[in-house]
Amino acid sequence: MSSLIKRLTREVFRHHSNPWSAWTRLLSVPLVFVPIWTRSWKHAILIHGWLIANAIAFPEPKNDRAWATRAMLGEEMWIAKRPLDRAMALSVGATAFGLGGVWGAYKRRLLPTAACTVGQVALLLAYWREMVVYYERHRDERA
Repeated sequence: MSSLIKRLTREVFRHHSNPWSAWTRLLSVPLVFVPIWTRSWKHAILIHGWLIANAIAFPEPKNDRAWATRAMLGEEMWIAKRPLDRAMALSVGATAFGLGGVWGAYKRRLLPTAACTVGQVALLLAYWREMVVYYERHRDERA
């Protein structure tokens, strides 16, 4: 990774590792489908603005005791290497559910959209669990 990308990534994760940022972002997953469902650029701008602001709006956590903080710090470390592991499979699965949610929202079908949202959030939580494990195994390597 280039030095600039590393610095930007570190800056984003410095704030996004705040549990409030992590949890509110996870709870925002269903919002991603709203502009597709409503076909509204205004909704898209508002929601994407929120998602961008969310990653930097919260202060850096004072420590890594919170589970969500360790998940985000683990993710920061994990994305630098992107190992082909269980976390990658969970990420791919969550993405597949996300794409299913996009399809459901585009077709304006509530049940598939809702089911894909639940599946995506469930796999993201399992992914977070893997990120906590990754962080706890590699925290001494963190630069």
